[in-house]
Amino acid sequence: MSNKGIYTALSGAMAQAQRLDTIANNIANVNTTGFKKDKQTFYEYLTANEKPPDVIQVPRIPASIESFYDMQGGDRGFVDTAGTYTDFSQGQLKQTGGKLDIAISGKGLFEVLTPQGIRYTRNGKFQLDSQGRLATKQGYPVLKEGLGQPATARFIQISSGNIAVSEDGNIYENNEPLAKLSIIEAQNKDAIGKIGQSLFMEKPNMQAGIIASQESKTHQGFIESSNVNVIKEMTEMIQATRTFESTQKAIQAFDMINEKLVTQIPKLNF
Repeated sequence: MSNKGIYTALSGAMAQAQRLDTIANNIANVNTTGFKKDKQTFYEYLTANEKPPDVIQVPRIPASIESFYDMQGGDRGFVDTAGTYTDFSQGQLKQTGGKLDIAISGKGLFEVLTPQGIRYTRNGKFQLDSQGRLATKQGYPVLKEGLGQPATARFIQISSGNIAVSEDGNIYENNEPLAKLSIIEAQNKDAIGKIGQSLFMEKPNMQAGIIASQESKTHQGFIESSNVNVIKEMTEMIQATRTFESTQKAIQAFDMINEKLVTQIPKLNF
């Protein structure tokens, strides 16, 4: 029984270590524009729940050690990670005054074109590239509306710095209509994953249901701050650390029990 216990404690320690890594990454990105924090989720694995009823013979007599022999060690359980999900809650809008700084309020994401294809971002700290196109900090062109059309035909060319952006995403240059930003929304947010550089993409073998966002608004001269709450993350880090330490103590206790079973029990005379 002690072997099963030590595996359960070990799985709990590994789960908390993963949780600590996620929290540390959130804190490290507290000042990253448009960053969305991650959360780790877990579930309890119970062998008995995954076996057919005829495999585990539950005794119908008063319980004793002998009566459970037919279970053949089927009563196994441990903690397993169910994955990491992204919290897309709104971050605070910070005013910069920059004409190329554009923040989104709502569920929308900007469409941008990378060498690997179309990706999405909440980081609206834009610039003009060497060809005069609206682009991200990494130089990826920002796209105008037109889902389903070739991305290369949807670049936003700006010839002067005198632009204005309305709340519905329309861009005006010298008071003349120029283009409308492509603000998309994922109907299935669980199908959207991070890939670094403040970018998102559809997860393999999953359908996000990308549509044009109807309710999101754009705000020129603003950027969206990270939605990480440092105080809350530090509190969760302390809780995870304490849980990790508790599981370590449990592992040590089971190890001591195993040692006694091996070194002391055989010496006893019955």
